[in-house]
Amino acid sequence: MDKMNYKGQIGVTSHIEMGSLDGAMLPMHDLVDECLYSSEMDAQKTQPILSTQRLLFSGLRVGGYKMTRNGVYKSIKTVVFSNKLNLLMPFGPLAIMVHKMSASNSWVFFLSLLGITPLAERLGYATEQLAFYTGPTVGGLLNATFGNATELIISIYALKSGMTRVVQLSLLGSILSNMLLVLGCAFFCGGLVHYGKEQVFSKATAVVNSGLLLMAVMGLLFPAVLHYTHTERKVGKSELSLSRFSSCVMLLAYAAYLVFQLKSQNDNYVPVGEEGSHNGENDDDEDEVPEISKWESIIWLAIMTAWISILSDYLVDTIEGASEAWDVPIAFISVILLPIIGNAAEHASAIMFAMKDKLDISLGVAIGSSTQISMFGIPFCVVIGWAMGREMDLNFQLFETATLFITVIVVAFFLQEGTSNYFKGLMLILCYLIVSASFFVHEDPSAVGQSKIPKT
Repeated sequence: MDKMNYKGQIGVTSHIEMGSLDGAMLPMHDLVDECLYSSEMDAQKTQPILSTQRLLFSGLRVGGYKMTRNGVYKSIKTVVFSNKLNLLMPFGPLAIMVHKMSASNSWVFFLSLLGITPLAERLGYATEQLAFYTGPTVGGLLNATFGNATELIISIYALKSGMTRVVQLSLLGSILSNMLLVLGCAFFCGGLVHYGKEQVFSKATAVVNSGLLLMAVMGLLFPAVLHYTHTERKVGKSELSLSRFSSCVMLLAYAAYLVFQLKSQNDNYVPVGEEGSHNGENDDDEDEVPEISKWESIIWLAIMTAWISILSDYLVDTIEGASEAWDVPIAFISVILLPIIGNAAEHASAIMFAMKDKLDISLGVAIGSSTQISMFGIPFCVVIGWAMGREMDLNFQLFETATLFITVIVVAFFLQEGTSNYFKGLMLILCYLIVSASFFVHEDPSAVGQSKIPKT
């Protein structure tokens, strides 16, 4: 305390001495008044600065909240309200309500099917938006993976319910739908828009994908031949062991294909989503920009995937009830109806790129998805079933295996020239109608009653 008084006295004395040097000695009370006045002036100067800072920070908080809210509204408007197909979204919650209020499996199945349709399309849209930030190579993998996410989710729920035959048929139907219906519609619409002009695409891509599809047919063919020739060394075990071993080999081959496509042959093999064309034409969409941000795309992917998973559970549980109510074979529902819904995104994308004369991308969407389902989706389900304790194998039965083999041969024949027109597209569509009619009159006894297996 004494030290403080001492310092104060020294300060006042020095101030008085400085004043005396200037010849303007001030009285002590005037000196005190001057000090108080200067401190009041400093306080008045500081108060506006503090109030301005408070207003600035509060404005930032309010502005940030408004920007976040506007961003959420804009994202919802862009993703949910920008497509007319999204008018079918309310059918998803309606299916859950009908399931809770009644026991009508046919209506629950039908409403779930309608509800999944726009979700599958929006899943593809969110993937395309994310591809703007990841680049064409990674974007191609994302398009192929999430484009088939609907089928894989339905397959996992069916495996969980013990419906291995439904899994086999739905994955087979996805391959047939992509190769015949999606590619056929792309060729047909592209040929009509560019009438009188023969559209071309890379034969190298078609040859590699056709080879992978034939390898997939080989993987499915040998377990079926082993079963129907009754040449198993251990009845009931050799077929399953062969299927699991072949699935691991097919997954390894698909991984090698991805490395080959992404690293070794970037110039020759155009990945899905790349905005280039082998036709020698300039890109018309160079000025395209993403409509939503990267994190918005990831969040929407998670939301759509979770919602599809919920509806897929209801869809799988009501397949047999819908089959009995409509008097339609389960094979027809699994091979024809489910893949058409699941391939909604690929269908729209393939047609759009074909009409823009970008058949390389259309081919990547249609044939690339078929390749991924056959070389990754089916073996992946076999391995997942192995982990779940389900005896999922590669024996797709004689009728289904023969259908897939003939389809691969027909499509490979249409792709060998590297050109397309509306007539080739029409032929592929008519082939799909024949396949559809075949499964409508085909009854698969092994698929009946599988949904009654209790869940684990």
